[in-house]
Order: sequence, then C-alpha cells, then structure tokens
Amino acid sequence: MAANELSFGNERSLLRLDGGDPYLCLHSVIVFVRDQERSLRFYVEKLGFRVAVDHTLDDGRRFIEVSPPDGNASIGLAPVRDGADIESLIGQETRIFFITEDVQRKYKEWTARGVRFRFPPQVPAWGGIHTRFEDPDGNSFGLVGFDELTREVAMKREDLARKQEAERRASQEIEIARQVQARLFPQVHPEVKTLEYAGVCLQARQVGGDYFDFLDLGQQRLGLVIGDVSGKGIAAALLMANLQGNLRSQSALILTQPEAFLRSVNQLFYANTAESAYASLFFAEYDSESRRLRYANCGHLSGLILSSDDKLFRLDSTATLVGLFPNWDCEFAEFPLAPGDLLALYTDGITEAVNSRGEDFGEDNLIETLRRHRDEPCKAAAVSIANEVCALSPGNQQDDITLILARCRST
Repeated sequence: MAANELSFGNERSLLRLDGGDPYLCLHSVIVFVRDQERSLRFYVEKLGFRVAVDHTLDDGRRFIEVSPPDGNASIGLAPVRDGADIESLIGQETRIFFITEDVQRKYKEWTARGVRFRFPPQVPAWGGIHTRFEDPDGNSFGLVGFDELTREVAMKREDLARKQEAERRASQEIEIARQVQARLFPQVHPEVKTLEYAGVCLQARQVGGDYFDFLDLGQQRLGLVIGDVSGKGIAAALLMANLQGNLRSQSALILTQPEAFLRSVNQLFYANTAESAYASLFFAEYDSESRRLRYANCGHLSGLILSSDDKLFRLDSTATLVGLFPNWDCEFAEFPLAPGDLLALYTDGITEAVNSRGEDFGEDNLIETLRRHRDEPCKAAAVSIANEVCALSPGNQQDDITLILARCRST
C-alpha cells in the first residue's frame, strides 16, 4: 500500500505523477430505479450524497449520477425501460458496498432520517462491522467498516491538522514578512524643489526581490535607487532587505565619495550573502540646484530619459552587478536635466512581462507608454503604467513590476 493511501483504496482520487501508465479509476455503477426524482431525493436528503450529474438528454431522458461525499465513484440512477424485466433489475442485492470509519454512527444517523436497514450492525467472523440498507425501490447496499480504516483515518486527520497548522503559521509568517518588507520601501518622499518623482512596486508574490528607494542626502539632493536581487520569494526578500540596509547605512559617503560608497555597499553585500547572490542596481544622485543627475548603473537595465522635445536618451551600465566579486569598482556618469525631462528607472518585470501570445512587453512598448503618460503626475503615471503591464497576464504575474518616474521642473 502506498504511503498516501488508506486501506481498501479510500483515496482513489489521487492523481499519479507518473504518466507512463494511463490514468484509470472506477467512474460509476448503475442502479435501476422506478422514479429517478424520488431516488435522487433519497440519496441527497437521507444519505447526504452529492449530485455528480443531472442532465436531460436530447431525447428527453434524464441522466443522473450521485456520489458519496468522500469518494470519486458515482451511482447512476437509471430508469427501467419499457418491456424490461423489472423484478430482475429492481429490488435486488446490488453487491455495492460503502465503507465508513464509523458504521454505528452512520446507522443511527440514517435510521433517524428514515433509511431502512435489514439488520443492525453486526460483527462477522471475518472481522470489522457491517449492515445492509435499502433504497426506496428495495435495492440493497452494504455498509461496512474496519478497525484498520478507523485508525488510519484518525492518523490522516491528525496529519492533516498538523499540515494545516503548519500552513497557517507559514502564511502568517509570510504576511508578517510582507508587512515588514512594505516598510522597507520609502515611507517619506523628501521634498526637492526642482523634481517631481514617484515609485511603485507590484510584487508577483507576497514578498519579492525588487527594491526602490528615495534617500534624503541633504543640501537639496536626492538619491534615487532601484534594484533587482537574484531569486524570488522569501530568499529574494531577505537579500533585498540586506541590500537596502547596506545602502542606507553607507549613505553618508555619497556626496563626498560616491565610488567608495558603492564599493562599500558591494563589499557588505558580498560578505553577508551566499556566493550565488547578486543584484543589479541603479543609483542616481539628483542635485536640485544644478539639475544634474549623477548616476552609476551596476548591471541594471538602462535608465530612460525623455527630453522635453521628445528625444530619447539611455543611461547605460557603468559597472557590473553588485555582490558577485569582493574586489569591485564602478564609475559614475552625469546627465544634465532640463525642465520637462522625464526619467524612468525600471526592472525587468516590466520589459519581460508577456501577454497571452507569449510576446514580451519590451522596451519599445515601455517608451511608447511613457510618451502617452508623460504629462500626467508622476505618481498617477507610474501606477497606470504598472497596471497596464500587470494586465498583460492577469492572475499570472511572473515577476515583480517596479518603476520610478521623475520629472525635472523649473521650480
């Protein structure tokens, strides 16, 4: 007997993972009845069975199957056709047996509902316990129980209860992790006179590995950060928290030693994570006074800038991924922003999102979408774009969708 089965095949509905041998199970047996509607009420109201099939055929005949609540085989309730030998088809011993963990309880329950039993539960020489009951037409059925089944059902219930409790605790812990991670995203948006900005992250799971942040660097300077750590789920969320903590703890170096700042972030991330852990990272420092954007693109997707006259500029990589190497260096580049210029930083959850035909959203679609929303407030535009991407595959989002939009303004 397989480990996931009870005695006497009580879990026949389990689907095998091995498809080498075709799936096969008992679907239904036929019981002949005089009145289908009367029999249907008997099985549903008195025995507590469920209706598996109730369909009227084109020729007006009714096709009915009922099934016990814990089984996958059904009983077809078939009317006797004209001319058939009714006595040989109805009112006979069906040789159909139902198995239960508690015959006595079922006997009392069904007797109280008006089910007629031929005799009270008995203990035969072969062990166990059994009785027979009849339907409205006198067709008789066996009701049997075995000590082995009762014990194994009890054990299965205990196992299921433990599993459900473990799942409940895991779900509770995931929810706590989700709440904790939500607090890692920026809760305060530092005011910057010449920059309007916003960010959004739609996670594919309750927790994820995408990260964005806004750092108040003082002196009307703002740090814009977006990253994508390796992996998914809880593991990625832990890496994301590690990266966020490293960035914030080393942020005092940004204004005077930006390269040293990122080298320190890389060293901490490398030292505190597994060898296979890494992250792509785009860090930008915006100076509100000069409207200068100084940035380092560490293996991340190119930042996009739509100028006020609709020209497109890409902010390409200036360094490799963070966390792969202990000895790591980077370079910063600069880009002057003018009023009306729109900056977009994003993760691959946007460009690699696919529709029902398997087509990527892609960078070209993102650029076109940015143009359509460029005159909207950054927050509204970011939410609209993220929702458009998410709608490509509703209910089947494969990766976190994260986007930062920032628009330079005159004052």
